[in-house]
Amino acid sequence: MKRSLFSRIWPNATAVILFVGFVFPVYWMFATAFKPTGDIISENPVWFPTHITFEHFKTATGVDHFWTYVTNSLIVTVCAVVLSLAVALAGAFALARMRFKGRRGFIIGFMLAQMAPWEVMIIAMYMIVRDASMLNSLVPLTVFYMMMILPFTILTLRGFVAAVPKELEEAAMVDGCTRAQAFRKVILPLLAPGLMSTSLFGFITAWNEFPLVLVLNKEAEAQTLPLWLSSFQTAFGNDWGATMAASSLFAVPILILFVFLQRRAVNGLTAGAVKG
Repeated sequence: MKRSLFSRIWPNATAVILFVGFVFPVYWMFATAFKPTGDIISENPVWFPTHITFEHFKTATGVDHFWTYVTNSLIVTVCAVVLSLAVALAGAFALARMRFKGRRGFIIGFMLAQMAPWEVMIIAMYMIVRDASMLNSLVPLTVFYMMMILPFTILTLRGFVAAVPKELEEAAMVDGCTRAQAFRKVILPLLAPGLMSTSLFGFITAWNEFPLVLVLNKEAEAQTLPLWLSSFQTAFGNDWGATMAASSLFAVPILILFVFLQRRAVNGLTAGAVKG
């Protein structure tokens, strides 16, 4: 009886501890963003703001070129995700459905590319972009971000494509569909959960990327939001209120996208099962 009770309690207790450990830094970031400066620099931690202030958000959004940073980040991130999904769909379908010489080598190559740290290739990337006279441009950033996302996207979507029975595609082709129509009408709806999860991963990767844009884009007009976060570090110290406000604003799009895609992924899975 005691053992059964313990076996029910310890998983829940562990889950609660992990939840608090992951959520508390996020809470502290948002809480600090709304605290007055006196609460932030207090020797004793102030767990809840004594009163709500929006001054730190005004400071964060008042930085020069703020809306340029926002626009650049959205353009680069969305384009990189869309391009990677378009290329990965074709690549995943080929790896899952077709048998050709060197197929296993392609898969291993994608795995190695996913494991390799991109930071070791920054110098080579810089030299390529410099020789092409494309420094301070959003195009190289978009291409490189797409390359960062692509291996994971292909490998993940390959698993989803392989899980779809071939008989569904063959039945559609028997009914008069071409291979492309069978893919669009039968397989693509069933890939909705995979598309949602990979697009979320790609968005987070491109949205948070810092070293590459720091090296390639020195001009403020071509920089993205991760560099904006460094605007609140001065020779006199850090403006913690503005830094936490900026970090909160930076995290909000990802939180919104995660909530939206999480619900859509479940709906896509259900709709795909019914359609199949």
